[in-house]
Amino acid sequence: MDRIYADHNATTPLHPQVLEAMLPYLREHYGNASSVHVFGREARAAIDDARVRIANLLGCQESEIVFTGGGTEADNAAIFGVARARRAKGRHIICSSIEHHAVLHACQYLEKRGECEVTFLPVNRDCLVDPDDLHKTIRNDTVLVSVMSANNETGTIQPIKELATICRERGVPFHTDAVQSVGKVPVNVEDWGVDLLSIAAHKFYGPKGVGVLFIRHGTKINPLLVGGSHENERRAGTENVAAIAGMAKAAELATATMADEQIRLLELTEKLAEGVMKRIGGVHRNGHPKLRICNTVNFSFEGCEEEGLLLGLDLEGVAVSSGSACAVGSLEPSHVLKAMGLPHELARAAVRFSFGVSNTAGDVDYILDAVARVVERLRQFAPA
Repeated sequence: MDRIYADHNATTPLHPQVLEAMLPYLREHYGNASSVHVFGREARAAIDDARVRIANLLGCQESEIVFTGGGTEADNAAIFGVARARRAKGRHIICSSIEHHAVLHACQYLEKRGECEVTFLPVNRDCLVDPDDLHKTIRNDTVLVSVMSANNETGTIQPIKELATICRERGVPFHTDAVQSVGKVPVNVEDWGVDLLSIAAHKFYGPKGVGVLFIRHGTKINPLLVGGSHENERRAGTENVAAIAGMAKAAELATATMADEQIRLLELTEKLAEGVMKRIGGVHRNGHPKLRICNTVNFSFEGCEEEGLLLGLDLEGVAVSSGSACAVGSLEPSHVLKAMGLPHELARAAVRFSFGVSNTAGDVDYILDAVARVVERLRQFAPA
């Protein structure tokens, strides 16, 4: 049985050209980039080259790029680093209630330890933050605001420019988790007006375990990791040269094909949405239908539970998710869907479909049949 992968928001397969870009630094150019000999200089040259390429794609200066061990580390570094560096200014943080746990749990950790007070911005039924709510909650002692650019579960795109403008006017650093945005929407830190921005390579066909934190010049931040002068003393640890080189290649490939892929993936998700709503009763589409990244669509199915939906679709050969891959094993409904105001029975009956380069219209046809079969079986055996 051929299997269909429709969980690209969790991770993406490594692009063949990315692997080719990485291999030299896994084989012959294996030096430590901090060493002064020729092996080290070769590694350093690769990192410097990748830094310039990624900076060009994000619209920033190369010195504003810090390589990290992934999106979670980048988010943690932004939250902990700015909150602790600006403690003399205040202890108030604002983030949205639909953030990835890499941001949400970091804020909750600081609050639990008494280091900060956190305000969680609400969202509406479409998963959108209202800039007026930020206006109302930002204070003189606010030291950081963090709102993700695109939600990983619903795909909803937030009004980042408006939110960043509010923060700029109040002199408050603004961070956005852009992990789900690269390769799906144009990402430019100057256009958006953000002070910090996180990305992760494995979300755009790059390797796992590597990411970037953009830090605008002048933004005060304490390092999350100490123990060396790497990354201009902003992130200690020997650099993963092969992964960094692969990330730069992946970012360039994703950006180059983005315009065409946006159109193609939008057609696939709309085809799926139309088919699901037409063929299956008791279905609710979650998230904004228009203001969303092109590859993502999320549904709740009345009379079903997410575990049965996911396992049933997996048996049908379709790999999907109920939300963040980092929340696997949790019996609680999605915090994103609950924040949107979905009742418990719908929040625990949700499935996210996130398409990528390998998906076709034929995949959508098969998925429609598979979803119809699984939902019918689950409802047939569901308690009244």
